[in-house]
Amino acid sequence: MIRVDNLVKYYGDFQALKGIDLQIQDGEIVGFLGANGAGKSTTLKIMTGFLAPTSGGVFLDDMNIQEDSLEIRRQIGYLPELNPLYGEMKVFDYLEFTSQIRQMDTNSFVKSLSRVVDQCGLSSVIHKPISECSKGYKQRVGLASAILHDPKVLILDEPVSGLDPNQIVGIRNLIKELGKEKMVIMSSHILQEIAATVDRIVIINQGEIVANGTSQELMSSLRGQTQLTLEVKYASDETLGNIGSQVQGIELIKTEATEGQHVLSIEYERGSDPREEIFNYAKSSGWTILEMSQTAVLLEDVFRTLTVEGGDSA
Repeated sequence: MIRVDNLVKYYGDFQALKGIDLQIQDGEIVGFLGANGAGKSTTLKIMTGFLAPTSGGVFLDDMNIQEDSLEIRRQIGYLPELNPLYGEMKVFDYLEFTSQIRQMDTNSFVKSLSRVVDQCGLSSVIHKPISECSKGYKQRVGLASAILHDPKVLILDEPVSGLDPNQIVGIRNLIKELGKEKMVIMSSHILQEIAATVDRIVIINQGEIVANGTSQELMSSLRGQTQLTLEVKYASDETLGNIGSQVQGIELIKTEATEGQHVLSIEYERGSDPREEIFNYAKSSGWTILEMSQTAVLLEDVFRTLTVEGGDSA
């Protein structure tokens, strides 16, 4: 288990992290979301031992990142946003080079090479120069390098950035497979990819965790989980104004009038369904319904609601 306790980080007088608390269990994939400068990259760098916190701590099982930095680093695999590959090297040579940096002996490297080539689907490019590989395969090589030493924790910063849809699906499936046996922490700006890949989402804003839960839990936490758009004719101002009080459990958010028609935006709690009551009210008020459509709140709506003011930290 990884435990982050009251993590604080200052850059000069600027406070980038304001007391981050977090736990990640074995076999769990956690997604980090935040606007640019929200503090997620700073948090990840402290978790890898690259940065020291101003106060607070990061613990892997019973080890402290500040006191047992070298041992914890041995148990972490890290794929940064800018994948540090050497294009002139062949895939095999690069992975062998990685094993030497990790001080792996020859037997361990041979066994690990077979494992990561299979896991990352690299058999067709293993003797190919990295510069001649597609971006999708380059990401696979980066992942193979990150897991070559069989780390307990895998930290991925923007792992699908710049990939095409087919490549994204391939990397997503690979991350899910790795997550069955490792703790995986994944940072991304692609909200739908986070929702499709991770078990739990952590949203950071201005150096603080503002949400922590599954995508369904986060979407359910918003009041007015479901939105209804209603387009009608022949609606009077009085009946429009009364719908919120006459139909229980709804809130009229917005009304737009165009050429004798009105478009109403109505919100109501997730799990309820007032459409029949709305229809009956419209009928009794002499409205003609032209369209009634229901839209569920998306993860994007949650993200925008929680990070609307943004931040400036790293």
